[in-house]
Amino acid sequence: MKQKEGVIKPKTKRAKRFLDNRAPKLTENVKNAMIMKGGNTSMTVTQALKDIYALKKPSAVLYKKKNITRPFEDSTSLEFFSKKTDSSLFLFGSHNKKRPNNLIFGRLFDFHVLDMIELGIEKYNSLNEIKNSKCPEGTKPMLVFAGEAFDHDDDHKRLKSLLTDFFRGPVVPSVRLAGLEHALHFTALEGKIYMRSYRSLLKKSGCRTPRIELEEIGPSFDFVLRRTHLASDDLYKTAHRQPKALKPKKKKNISHDTFGTKFGRLHMQKQDLAKLQTRKMKGLRKRRGPAAAAEGETSPKTAKVEVE
Repeated sequence: MKQKEGVIKPKTKRAKRFLDNRAPKLTENVKNAMIMKGGNTSMTVTQALKDIYALKKPSAVLYKKKNITRPFEDSTSLEFFSKKTDSSLFLFGSHNKKRPNNLIFGRLFDFHVLDMIELGIEKYNSLNEIKNSKCPEGTKPMLVFAGEAFDHDDDHKRLKSLLTDFFRGPVVPSVRLAGLEHALHFTALEGKIYMRSYRSLLKKSGCRTPRIELEEIGPSFDFVLRRTHLASDDLYKTAHRQPKALKPKKKKNISHDTFGTKFGRLHMQKQDLAKLQTRKMKGLRKRRGPAAAAEGETSPKTAKVEVE
């Protein structure tokens, strides 16, 4: 049988497992991020990439060598590395006279650049400068966005979606209270974006619910929004499309009252009471004849019962 063009047939079990891991799934794997620096960088950009890599670990790959590329002009290099490492997120750092201390956050769809946003670092405090105990590696952070721009401005809306996709970590069904110890706070104010990282401390409050205190652990950034490359509405909608198997199925004959009580409607079939098994005694013997059978038939009924 002739092999189809573009289809890679595995020759070993290890290759088969590798291809199965990259194949489309109903529930996607955790999104990996590529963190790389351009041909010219500064100490601020280099340290910032290391700190963001520390927040993103273990779902990140840090490239130590320089990559001479310009994502806004040519993204073929990013797409090549994305396919090689199976990464759908990237962070690119660069520095030049026109755009000093530059960070580009972006994501890919089907190994092609979907959207990317360029942020400039105006003020920065690294993890080492803030002498507080840090959160363990791989802690799922809580994301907080403050500012009207995240709800009304199109560029800030897409930036919010991009940052959520970048830092949210694995999707889990539930989280215990003690696991909510890392918070990333983003504030949009007067054309700038302020990023702060906190550790939540659970203190005694005299009741069952603990008292929460926030302690800054770094890194902290003061960003300014520079350039954007946003996907079209059709492509953006296609990238967010969900399979039919993941969509919740609509339940029929289910209703709720004003108090939230759930009711289910049952449709009962037509019953012949003449054939109903009853207690066997002489006084309840079945009568013969068509009139007796007609008296025993009933019309279909509909009953409404409460569902727990």
